[in-house]
Amino acid sequence: MSEHVINTNEITKIYQMGEVEVRALNGVSVTVDRGEIVAIMGPSGSGKSTLMNILGCLDRPTGGDYYLDGEKVSDLNDDQLALIRNRKVGFIFQSFNLLTRATALSNVELPLRYSGVKSDRSEIARKALEIVGLGNRVHHKPFELSGGQQQRVAIARALVNNPAIIMADEPTGNLDSKSGKEIMDLLLSLNRDKGATVIIVTHDPAIGEQTQRIIRVKDGLIVEN
Repeated sequence: MSEHVINTNEITKIYQMGEVEVRALNGVSVTVDRGEIVAIMGPSGSGKSTLMNILGCLDRPTGGDYYLDGEKVSDLNDDQLALIRNRKVGFIFQSFNLLTRATALSNVELPLRYSGVKSDRSEIARKALEIVGLGNRVHHKPFELSGGQQQRVAIARALVNNPAIIMADEPTGNLDSKSGKEIMDLLLSLNRDKGATVIIVTHDPAIGEQTQRIIRVKDGLIVEN
């Protein structure tokens, strides 16, 4: 199995805005090793969100090659990308993105349902919630949980399929500093103790400094890797 869980070669992304061509990514080559925790940083409009969307199989590049966990994904269609995304990528968003009427357990079970897992879904989801310290909150709904607890549910949901990578987009952005530190500590421990490959998109230099490596993006290019 490749040591690189992510390997991109000369990735470009071009958007057509009327008659204007916008090059959001302009030949990006980057690797992330299995078990690494890295930050993607850059100013607004730098291309870092576009890069995250491609690495997370939410979007396709215009050109170049992308291999995720040894599988070439840059040429896949939308349906194929969705299957890869569900199997190989766990997402954590700034806004949590939880189903408000569902319990923590049901929220964490969702990726298992999409993957077609038939048996032991509740048990697998319960174990994921225990890993993030919410074993006693499985039947609580999001409105019954603090912001930090809701983000822990989102992390459990990201973990539940044992993905190749966990992608966290500003995971502490909606949290107070204490909760934000707890979430960052949890992501660091998942990387250190469970060997999870974690990619964090962030504006916060303090978060970037806690990762093993910072990938800096500017004007659609990698300026530091």
